[in-house]
Amino acid sequence: MAGIFNSAVAASAISAAWELGLFDEIRARGVVNVQAFAGEHDLDAPSLLGLCRALSAVDVVEREGAKVSAGPLFEETCRTRSFFHWLTRGSGDLFQRMPEVARTGNRKGEYYRRDSAAIAYACREISAFCYDPWFREALDGLDFDVRVVADLGCGSGERLLQVLRRYPHSRALGVDIARPALDFARAAADAEGLGERVEFVHADVLDLDPRPEFAEVEVLTCFMMGHDFWPRERCAAALLRLRTLFPRARRLLIGDATRSQGLDDAELPVFTLGFELAHDLMGTFIPTREDWESVFDGSGWTLRRTHAIDIAVGEVIFELDRT
Repeated sequence: MAGIFNSAVAASAISAAWELGLFDEIRARGVVNVQAFAGEHDLDAPSLLGLCRALSAVDVVEREGAKVSAGPLFEETCRTRSFFHWLTRGSGDLFQRMPEVARTGNRKGEYYRRDSAAIAYACREISAFCYDPWFREALDGLDFDVRVVADLGCGSGERLLQVLRRYPHSRALGVDIARPALDFARAAADAEGLGERVEFVHADVLDLDPRPEFAEVEVLTCFMMGHDFWPRERCAAALLRLRTLFPRARRLLIGDATRSQGLDDAELPVFTLGFELAHDLMGTFIPTREDWESVFDGSGWTLRRTHAIDIAVGEVIFELDRT
């Protein structure tokens, strides 16, 4: 039981250590004096030392007094740190309120909260290793020049910035319902000098109104939110509506997680349990890969290629052509 309890504490400590820059410091220096690091970064030394004790308890770091270094699980933790940030920072309130959220009488209106900026921050890195290599492959497979691309549920805006870097004459449009995520995206675009080539729209992707700029879009992307289109009838209708809203869109790229199948509860890999439980609590259906492939018939889009990635939560990218 101590292992379970200490792991729960360590999950938050991993998120905090990433955000505070401690992991990067350990990687750069090898051995870090916690008190000196706290003084250099205006941090409370006892709090930081307690955080390191939590990391040491689960073998992320090794600690001798105030000195910490990489532990047996350090590299794997650094590789998956964004999952912990998504869990504890982005979705912490949702899990904290699990008893209230689980009560049927409470499940109406805005009955849960999540930190959209923290989720965008985490998803930027999650996307980098769960989707981006295959996303670039899908871009390489385009048989036409990219002039205008729109990302539905753009989050941090990183995917649009990738397109703008790759195609110097392109323009981009990002749509998201979360204002904090859009603020993050605008700042990132401006920091790279790309702000004049991208426009961000605050809107619900599931309830979009026609806009003149939509008519110019040739490539549509939608990553890590396609499950919000479901259940099936709503998804089919949403795909058909995208054809109307974006009349010149020739390619639609949908990248998303899919529901796990055939795994015992004790065999679930990192992130899967948290991701699926969070969406169960929010009342969001997570389709399987087969669910997705079966909905494309009659949707106005033809499945061109499927990229089965399956790193953490059954990730997949569907390349769709306008029928």
